[in-house]
This record gives sequence, C-alpha cells and structure tokens, in this order.
Amino acid sequence: MSASLLQQKANLLRSICLSSTTRAGSGHPSSCLSACDIAAVMFDEYFHYDLLAPDSFMNDRLVLSKGHSAPLLYALFGMSGAYPLSDIDTLRELGSSFEGHPTPHFPFAQGATGSLGQGLSIGAGLAIGLRKRYQISDMRYQMPKIYVLLGDGEMAEGQNWEAANFASHYELSNLIAIVDANGLGQSQKTMFGEDAGQYEERFKAFGFITHLVDGHDFEQINEAFRKANDSKAPAAIIAKTTKGKGVSFIEGKEGWHGKALSEEELARALEELTPLDKELRFDLSVQVEIAVSAIKNSNSILSIKQYKKDSQIATREAFGDALIKIGSNDDQVMVLDADVQNSTYTQEFGKAYPERFIQCFIAEQNMVSVAVGLSKLGLKPVVATFASFLTRAADQIRMAAISRSIIHFCGSHVGVEIGEDGPSQMGLEDIALFGSIPDSIIVQPSDAVSMAKILPELFLRQGITYTRTLRPKTPVIYTEDDDFPIGGSKVLVKSSNDLLTVLATGITVHEALAAAQILEEEGISIRVVDCYSIKPVDKETILSSIEATREKIVITVEDHYEHGGFGDFVLDALSESQAKVIKMAVRSISESGRKDELMHESLIDKDAIVYEVKKVIATL
Repeated sequence: MSASLLQQKANLLRSICLSSTTRAGSGHPSSCLSACDIAAVMFDEYFHYDLLAPDSFMNDRLVLSKGHSAPLLYALFGMSGAYPLSDIDTLRELGSSFEGHPTPHFPFAQGATGSLGQGLSIGAGLAIGLRKRYQISDMRYQMPKIYVLLGDGEMAEGQNWEAANFASHYELSNLIAIVDANGLGQSQKTMFGEDAGQYEERFKAFGFITHLVDGHDFEQINEAFRKANDSKAPAAIIAKTTKGKGVSFIEGKEGWHGKALSEEELARALEELTPLDKELRFDLSVQVEIAVSAIKNSNSILSIKQYKKDSQIATREAFGDALIKIGSNDDQVMVLDADVQNSTYTQEFGKAYPERFIQCFIAEQNMVSVAVGLSKLGLKPVVATFASFLTRAADQIRMAAISRSIIHFCGSHVGVEIGEDGPSQMGLEDIALFGSIPDSIIVQPSDAVSMAKILPELFLRQGITYTRTLRPKTPVIYTEDDDFPIGGSKVLVKSSNDLLTVLATGITVHEALAAAQILEEEGISIRVVDCYSIKPVDKETILSSIEATREKIVITVEDHYEHGGFGDFVLDALSESQAKVIKMAVRSISESGRKDELMHESLIDKDAIVYEVKKVIATL
C-alpha cells in the first residue's frame, strides 16, 4: 500500500473520530488522532480478522488499553465493513454499542478498558490462553497476534510492568504492545514527555524486542510491524506521535484532552484533512482455517477423596480436591496462582494438569486481568490467592465484571481465624468487595463436604463468583447425601421451643453449634442456620426461622468486618420484616495471636454468642 493511500485512510479515521465526538458533545478526539497512522498500517497490512466469526481461533485481536480512544476502535471496524459507518453517529448515546470507553456491548472489544493500565494484562491473557489451550497442527501458520494499543500516560501504571514481566517470562511472541507516545496526558505532559526512548529502554529491560519509530512515518511503522510479527519474543513498538495530529490548531497543544470540537472547529479540522475519500475501506484478510487441536488432559481422572463425618479437614484443602474433579471433566478450566498454591491447595491441580495451570507470581492485579483475557477465549479461569490480596486488585475485579467475564475467584485465609500471621494477612473486607458487584455470587462453606458440593454449582453460573475458604481444619458436619444449591442454607439445630435464630457462615458455624450446646445445657434453645450462600442469601429460610422462634430476632455471626459483610445481606433480606437483626462481626483491627484468642477478642466465638443470647433474654 502506498504512503499516499495510507495517509488518506488515516485521515478518514481522523474525520470519523472528530465528527462522532463533536456530534456526541464529548469524547477524546485528540487522543484518537495521534494513533490513526499506526492503526491504519495495522489494519491495512497486518490485522487478520473474520468479521463473520469473531470468536475464530485464527483471528488476530486488538486490545485498546487506552480506552478513551474508543472512537478510533469503532472507526477501524466500521471501515473494515463490520457495520455502516453511520452507526457510529450514536456514539455515547444510551443504548448504543459505541460507548465512551469500550465494553462488551461492542462485540469486537476484547475487554472493558478505560481504567488505564490493564490492557496489556488482558492481552497477555489472550496470548497465553491461545498458546496453552491450543496446538496448531500446521506450523506454516503463525499463532494469531494479540495487539495492545497503549497510551504513554498509562505507562506510569505499575500493572503494565507486571504484564511485561509475565509476557517475557512465558515468551509470548504472539503479543505486540504498541505505545502511542504523544507526550501529553490529561492535565500536563506525561512522565517522560517527548522522550519516547524511555519506554523503549524499559521494555528492553523486561525482555521485549523493541522498535522505536516515528508514529507518523508509514515506512517506519510498516517496518516495525513486519519485524514485530516475525519476533520470537514479545515485541513493543514505541511510536513517537503528536497528540491531535492532522489538525493544526490542536496538534501538540495542552488543554485538548477529553474535549470535543465545536461545529465551527470541526469544519476547520475537516478542511485541513481534505481531500477525504469516504469510500475507502480496510480489507481484513482472513488466515486460512487450519486443523487446530485442543491440548488434552495429561492425566486420567483422579479419584476424589470422601470425607468422613467428624473428621478434621480444612475447606481450602477440599477446594483443591474439588478443583481436580472439576478439571478432570472440563478441559476449559484454567487455574491461576500468585505463588501461594501450597496454601490455597491449587498445587495439586497444577500437578495433574500443568498445561492448564498458570503461575502469575506475586502480581495479583496482572493475574486478574490475565483471567479476563482467558475468559474472552471461552476458557474458565479460576483465580486463587489469599482473600486479603484480592482486595489490592479491586479495580481489576470491577473491570472484569464490566467486561462480562466469567471468573471464579477463591480467597483463602479469611478473617481473624488465620491467627498468628496477623492483620496484614486477614481477609476482612472481601465480602464487601465482591458483594458490591452486581450479580456476583459469594459462598463460604463451613466444612469439606459442603465445599466439594458447592464448587461444581458455581461453574454452572455466569459472571463473577467468589468462594471463601478457611485456613484451619474444621470438623465435617455433613454427609454425601446433603445438597447445597446456590442461594440455600442448612438449618443445623432447631426445636419447637427456640428462642431466636443464629445465622452463621464459615468458621462461625462451628462456634454457633458449640454455643447452642452450651445454652441447651442451661435450658435455652436456639436455632442455628449455616448460611453457606452469602449472596444470594437464603431469605426464605431466614424468614421461616424467624416465624418459628419465640422472639423475632436473628443474630448474625461472621469473621469479617461489620460493614459490607454477611450481616448486611441479612439486613437487606429482612428490610420489609419486623425482625430485629443483631450483627456480630469484627469491629477493630486485629493482631497476631492464636485462632481461639483472636476470635474471642473479636467477640465472634461461642462465648460471645452465648453472652449475646443471654443479653437478649435479660431484656425480655
């Protein structure tokens, strides 16, 4: 393709970005304009994509990490024939697929972006997912490429370098990072301004093959793409560009980020871009479909442990056992670890199915976004680490939900019950985090049997699921005949003369059972319910328990901070009832100590439950 024709296509991209944002009255046109020349070369010469089969294994993929440049993404696929260009006129309107930042409402988006710094991790997830999940039987064909377009402003985000480290370690030669280094951020120059070479040095240090080019020189851009596509290691193209390129009165000027042109300014800009051939299009070539085979399990189906009643088993260990069983029946399950596999008990899955185990090392933010990429491929990622460390990836989890990802999270070492490791390791905010996500599911089994029964149920669900597992061993209280549907609960202790109901979850179920026995010996009967499903909570059983007790009172007991925890889900469920809810939860920052000491100090053990019940009696 001649440089002249490429320039015309790039300018048509610019005109679409400018016109659509002016029509919308908002957007980030200047950030689009700087990347149009790079994008034109990519789509004209290198990007392979079957618009009729967007999920095809052979498709290249583009992750727009600088999500505020969404109009450019929409223009690229529009000029490729995915839809009439006039459709983009609905940019930023309610109900439009063309949102202000890409989401799955736009079918060619690889993930929701806009919270900057996550795109390279999503790209790495796509790249390693293709590498691990499939084998190409005809090596004349390259593995499809994953292109990630980044802004230089977002390169200040540390997650990019977690992703770069990850990509280099796994030699993801099918991953190509493209940095649009226009030197200007939202409010001032970017960290290195016009010194784009700084990004090249950093990518080199992380093991990437780098190419520093003039981002408006088509010959240099083309050569960089050619070399990057032939690379045996992950590649980075650092393109020195000018923000607002093509429109003289905004080129390289501060104060234009996130600002749409007025109608008068648009007319001036389009005049500078003329002549515009509005019939120009990209002809996306499609790689010939070849024989592709999935990697098969390397192990036969393993026998699954049976748990005897009253035996002592940690739910985190039962989680690992259940994962192996699920993995033996479904080769789309992928497990991601952050160097805690021997604590979360995912290491046995890794031994059984090494090709479906991804070690992400101690980089939880990258790990979550890698899972987003895996989910986009139709795989079933499991992200397991300490519950406390998942909270550091709160934004990544939030964006995973916006991406409509299907990810199964597991947080171990929850609450003060972990003991001597101290407060930095205690997951006490995790229910609040996952509970805030619409349509998420949260479960906390209290024993090994319930864990083994619940986990397969989660794999039948869409969206974000979260399982809380316990560090200490707990007695098995259920049998193989028990079932645990999502949204259910188990009434463990009841009589016709119950005073009130104690609702417990996880470790506090065992404390509630012990408290019930102490009280029974004193002639006081209470009802005990194991609320293994926290979200959705079992409203029906809770209401029926209230109706069956003398006092319309429930006590919730949990090893989590008070606000945003299990107790609040119960309060919500009972908002239209006349029942009184007493919340027992961790109300202060804990410290190192033995499990029993810490639960006693936090007032969530059996003694605290007995005290609370007697306090209720004293007021009657």
